[in-house]
Parts: sequence; C-alpha cells; structure tokens
Amino acid sequence: MGALDHVAHGALDYAELAALGVAPDQVIDFSSNLNPFGPPSAALAALAAFDPAPYPDRGCLHLRMVLAQQHGSTLDQVLVGNGANELIHLIAQALGEPGATALIIAPTYGEYAHASRLARMQVVEVRAQVSDDFRLDDQALIEAVQRIRPRLTWLCAPNNPTGVSLPPSVIGNLAAACDGFLVVDRAYHTFQRDLHTLRDPLDTTPAANLIRFYSLTKSYALAGLRLGYLMAQPEIVAHIGRFQPAWSVNSAAQAAGLAALADAAFLPATLPDLWRASDDLFDGLRRLGLHVWRATLPFMLVRCGDGATARAQLLTRGCVVRDCASFGLPEWVRVAPRRAEENARLLAAWKEML
Repeated sequence: MGALDHVAHGALDYAELAALGVAPDQVIDFSSNLNPFGPPSAALAALAAFDPAPYPDRGCLHLRMVLAQQHGSTLDQVLVGNGANELIHLIAQALGEPGATALIIAPTYGEYAHASRLARMQVVEVRAQVSDDFRLDDQALIEAVQRIRPRLTWLCAPNNPTGVSLPPSVIGNLAAACDGFLVVDRAYHTFQRDLHTLRDPLDTTPAANLIRFYSLTKSYALAGLRLGYLMAQPEIVAHIGRFQPAWSVNSAAQAAGLAALADAAFLPATLPDLWRASDDLFDGLRRLGLHVWRATLPFMLVRCGDGATARAQLLTRGCVVRDCASFGLPEWVRVAPRRAEENARLLAAWKEML
C-alpha cells in the first residue's frame, strides 16, 4: 500500500509506552496542541449529567444552530463531524476525483495528503522553506494554483506545524484563483495571540468554492471526544454530508460542545494564560542554547539535529514531544506549552540532555 499505510500523529502512543514499560500517567504530553487550562467546567458538568442510553441527534441540530449563529451563517452551511479528521476524509471522498490533483501547501498536517490519496488523487506540494521562515510568497502561491489547477487545494491557516498564517484577504484571493475548491483548516484560529474577536474574518469572504473546517477539541481541550465542523455553501455541505455515516457524532461530544460554546468566559480567560506559558517556555528553551521557531501560535518548533533521537531521549525522562520527520523536518521537534510546573519539568529534562 505504500503511501496509503500510515500517517504520523502527536499524542501518547499507548503501544509504544507499553513496550517501554512506561505508564501513561508518568508522561507529560507536549506533543498535542491542546489548551492546558481546559476543559471548561461547564463541559465537564454536561458530561457528568450525560445519559448514554438514547441515540445521538444524527443531524446535530442544536450544535449547528449555535455554530451558525456564531459565524453569522445559515443552518445549512454547517456540517458537524467526528473531529476535523473525519471532515478531511469526507471532503476528499465527496469532492476528490480519481486522477485529479490535490495541492498541499506544505509542510503541514499529513491527513490532507493521506485522504487525497485514498480518493485516488495525485498529490502535489508547494513547500515553504526554513530559509524563508516557512513563509510562501503570496503571489507565487496564487500563480502555482493557476498553473497546477488542482481539484482540491489544502491550506492550514494558521499552519501546523509552523504556526505561519495568511491574512484573510490573501486567502480570499487564493480562493478566487482556484478552479476547484480551496479547503482551509482553521483548527488553530482561536489560538492566535491578542485575538480581539473569536469570530472568523473568513465568515465574510464571498467565495463559493471556499470550505473551512474547525476543531472544537483543541481550544476547549476535548480531544478525546472528537468534535469538529465545516462551513461551506449549502449545496457543498449537503453533498459532503451524504458521505457521512449516520450517528457519526456521539451524544457526549454534542453535549460537551454545546456547554463549551455557551461558556463565553473560558477562552478569554485561558488563552492569555496559554500565551504566558508559551512565552516562558520559548525563553527557557532559548536560554538552553536551542534554536526555537514560533510564529502566530503558542506551540513552537525546536531544531535539535535529530528530532527522533531528541524525542526518544525526552520520552525516557517522562516528556513526549512531536518528532517532525513526517512533516519533512527531521531536524525539528514540535513542542506545545503546558502549565508552568510541567514546562519546568520539560526544561529540566532537556537540560540533562545537553
């Protein structure tokens, strides 16, 4: 199967830990880009009161109503999924065509290419370089889209793993240049520093071929529940929805998602704390003499010669980071900040290695 076999991800690998004889509760996870100050208490209360007996609302009606109001859209422009990952695969299945081109703006999340290959598409990359601070020239990107004419163009903005983003105006211009669909991953939109509104400026971008998808599990620390949603024109949403299995989104995820979205104070209260933790960790790693890269998101890249070796050495000291070889960046690891006492443990472990 080759390229269709496996996509590398962060988070704890329980089989790996078992083979090493390490208990999961002995390891701090710096490889997952989650809000370390969550979940919201309202979401935990909703889960405590949750009745698992009835079938879920297969249309996620109440959740879609709240999301439509949040984005200033209509109900038929919202599709809720079992995490953003399911939505990526639904988009590729519904809109991809065998032999057509999927353009990946890289380095970035591996599931875009994986889902496109499963849809039997040809995958082409336009790749940002370390020497350019992982930034692509806006006009060159538009010219690449016009030249390649992909069926699907996958853009993560702000990007995982580099944290680099594009202004809404550039994303709108890119959508206008696409003959096919521009698919924008906005999972990390709310994590940006000094965000003055949680509303997405792309809500007002008038592009019929623009598809955006979001995660509710990262900023609210609900990753174990799997919950995401996409926004697009009604006919696109309806077509993608035909490929989704019934009861894809379980009732617990819907209940926690509704409770989290109703807690208007949670993100404004915790995101500044997250950025303070990021600043402290960034400074601490640099004081160790490490080369650290950070852009518009709290997580950072650390250049350490051999990312796989650094990850393995840190794991033996009770900390797991994200080896970036799967992004085509084998010299780097990705590190997500956590609470101050946990960050101090990572810094102490890294200091032992130097």
